[in-house]
Amino acid sequence: MSKNGSLIKKIWKFIWEDNSIWSWLVNVILAFVIIKFVIYPVLGLILGTSYPLVAVVSGSMEHEGKFDDFWQQQNPIYLGFNITKEDFLKYAFKNGFKKGDIMVLAGKKAKDIQVGEVIVFQSSRQYPIIHRVVKKWEENGQIYFQTKGDHNLKSINETGLNELKVSSKDVVGIAKFRIPWIGNIKIKLFELFGLE
Repeated sequence: MSKNGSLIKKIWKFIWEDNSIWSWLVNVILAFVIIKFVIYPVLGLILGTSYPLVAVVSGSMEHEGKFDDFWQQQNPIYLGFNITKEDFLKYAFKNGFKKGDIMVLAGKKAKDIQVGEVIVFQSSRQYPIIHRVVKKWEENGQIYFQTKGDHNLKSINETGLNELKVSSKDVVGIAKFRIPWIGNIKIKLFELFGLE
């Protein structure tokens, strides 16, 4: 066997069979590199967005209790946007989602995004925002959205985040489906290392 073949065999054995702390660390680093630089970009290419996966980092889309309890509290707010209970029941994620969920996103043209869909958009805040579209309009050839977290009593309008007028240029994708709780790993690591 050649030197190269022997070296590859040793590396392979070290990664997959060795139980040392060094082997474990190399595996963690390899997993990170593969996910960050291979899987994530390939998913983004397939799904048509630079953010194919996002972890939910707040409770703004959580529903407490049963849907009817949620709707009783939110009914006047959504009726203000001409969104009825029947409309809402047809929306994706009609029961919201929780902090720690991973959301799988797909790209979608702004003209095709509808009221009721859950979008992810950039703001001046550290993380992208994931909220439901409650209003859509066109102004000077540009499409805008108003969004609101299902749990929130109104759209946020403060320094760094204005949900009253979200430009379609800031939208990075729409939520297609969720993977429950997996995002808690990322959230806990960020909290542990003070990266929030």
